Amino acid sequence: MYVVYLAVLALLIAGVDIIVRDAPIFATLLLWLLVIKVGLGGIWAFMGHYFKSEEVAAYIGWPAGNPFQKEVAFTNLALGCCGLLCFFFRDGFWLATIVFASVFLLGAFSVHMKNRDETGNTNPGNAGPVFYADILGPVALWVLYFLK
Repeated sequence: MYVVYLAVLALLIAGVDIIVRDAPIFATLLLWLLVIKVGLGGIWAFMGHYFKSEEVAAYIGWPAGNPFQKEVAFTNLALGCCGLLCFFFRDGFWLATIVFASVFLLGAFSVHMKNRDETGNTNPGNAGPVFYADILGPVALWVLYFLK
């Protein structure tokens, strides 16, 4: 559910930024989605996959104790760092972060979809909000990138 909360938070902060500073709409929405949804979301996912691996595995419906979960944690940490750095670096850095987020999230979406289809795993961590955020997030980032 954190993916929904972070997206809403990013939209609220962007809205305030647009109203208060008269900031450009699409670039501001993109900035705050990159910083909050991608940045903080990546850090949050890192903490879950690294420090609460067993709980996260159960939430996804996958077996606990797999060392690949720690690797996914560090991928999320790298993504989170890139997202947070989008606050300071623009232009090509935003594009690189969007490519990174898209490859990772769409890849995760395909893994979760295959697992859902092959095993019937409809646990919230496999077929819930994260499932849809993994495809809608990259779409939103690309649309905003081209509109900015």
